[in-house]
Amino acid sequence: MAVATLASRAVGFVRLVVLASALGMGSRLLDSYNVANTLPNAVYELVLGGAMASVVVPLLVRAALTEPDAGVLYTQRLLSLLVYGLGAVTLVAMVLAPWLVAVYTPGFSDEQRDLAVLLCRFFLPQILFYGLSASAGAVLNTRGRFAAPMWAPVVNSLIVIGVGLTYLAIGGTNSITSMPTGQLLLLAVGTTAGVFAQMALVVWALARSGFTLRPRLNPRGIGIRRIGRLGGWVLVSVVAAQILLAVATRVASISEPGGVSVFQTALAVFQMPFGVIVMSVMTAMLPRLSRHAAGRQHAHIVEDLSQAVRLAVVAVAPIAVALTVLGPQIATLLFAHGRSSPSAIALLGTVVAAFGVALVPFTGFMILQRGFYALQDTKTPAVITVGVTAVGVAGCFAASRLLPRASAVVGVPLAYAVAYTAGLTAAALLLRRRLGRIDGHRLLRTHARVAVAGGLSGGCGGLTVYALAPLFDSPNSGALITVTTAGIIGCAVYVVVARLVHLTELRQLVTTALGPVSESVIATR
Repeated sequence: MAVATLASRAVGFVRLVVLASALGMGSRLLDSYNVANTLPNAVYELVLGGAMASVVVPLLVRAALTEPDAGVLYTQRLLSLLVYGLGAVTLVAMVLAPWLVAVYTPGFSDEQRDLAVLLCRFFLPQILFYGLSASAGAVLNTRGRFAAPMWAPVVNSLIVIGVGLTYLAIGGTNSITSMPTGQLLLLAVGTTAGVFAQMALVVWALARSGFTLRPRLNPRGIGIRRIGRLGGWVLVSVVAAQILLAVATRVASISEPGGVSVFQTALAVFQMPFGVIVMSVMTAMLPRLSRHAAGRQHAHIVEDLSQAVRLAVVAVAPIAVALTVLGPQIATLLFAHGRSSPSAIALLGTVVAAFGVALVPFTGFMILQRGFYALQDTKTPAVITVGVTAVGVAGCFAASRLLPRASAVVGVPLAYAVAYTAGLTAAALLLRRRLGRIDGHRLLRTHARVAVAGGLSGGCGGLTVYALAPLFDSPNSGALITVTTAGIIGCAVYVVVARLVHLTELRQLVTTALGPVSESVIATR
């Protein structure tokens, strides 16, 4: 599962790079494509995605344990209800496509908006495909089968990578007005084909597991009211998060052409370390956290949360510094290829650097939220998320008013940083009231030591960038050398200073990460 998750994120990142090269970072075409491709995910998350792990999976597990047929009939009815519901939502969304696109794109030209609507009508069936894939994957997980749901997104990304490379090979245009119908169909049908293949793989694996795929017209007996009641506060959290994303995208759309793609690409870079590192820390900590919560062992919950936050911060802090110091070079190294615009790459580098400021508070906020979920409290994190959204939306609007129009998108990650810092503070205070303490002294001590190590590391990395800049004729030629050299020096300084200030969590993090490897080697011997 860990290998599949890492592979999925790595291939997904390659997909971003290929599409940016094929369609052109900074082009109006890529902006229209990205907005259209965002909408199926947004609608799916609103309708089902947020409730999948917190509501649907527990219901399936409970039915498997309590029903005389191991929950087969219940699962068939629930899956049928989801298919009917998502099918209806898909049709409604296709009718409302012009209005959905308008929500995200106040800065688009008429041609851009028309293309986004057209692509949207090809992409919106993905809502149903995502729902089928997630539902079938949930059933497989309850039956102890995890491979297909974990690897299926890789298949999706590989197909879209193939579409992007084909578009490059045939000399596809990045002009909206002169795009041939064949090229439009390649992008539209090929992208949705990737999601269809992802769904088909998971459904095929479910059929191979021995589960009978049979539609049930009668949904009675699955507890629709209970599902609605359980998912209510989860829906509040999802809606709040989607509002912030929509407002951020609106602000990005009024920046110079390519603003939407710049924002979404920088957001993907920002989320990559969280997905690979922080999710691994939380995966290791959450089972024990849940057991302690079930036993009402609050002292152990505090210890687990404190350890998770400290380990995650120690891990992501040097990455946050690297994003802030090396944002322009990272953007150039990864995305300055194909039809990408130099001005868009420069803007992307600035936005990536700004997102580095938000990485640490975002990490702490997401971990502390898990503390409430372990206590079976979905209301409190939902209310906090609404507050985070309010602060973030206000920050985005301030950026659109105070910054020049062409660079308004740079203020979005700064708004994220302020919003998640406020959310982290609120979560910590409410958890302290709930649990009695949150190990504040040790958390502050660790953060202070990380700040010293990260600050010196960033300073040395910044000096390295400054020293190397005159040696290269263009940013493109020196990006790889600059990122490699500054990264090595910054990492070395971070480790040395961490040892000098007795940042013991760094050694603990390495031990935690290498533990499974060591156990595997010992078992092999």
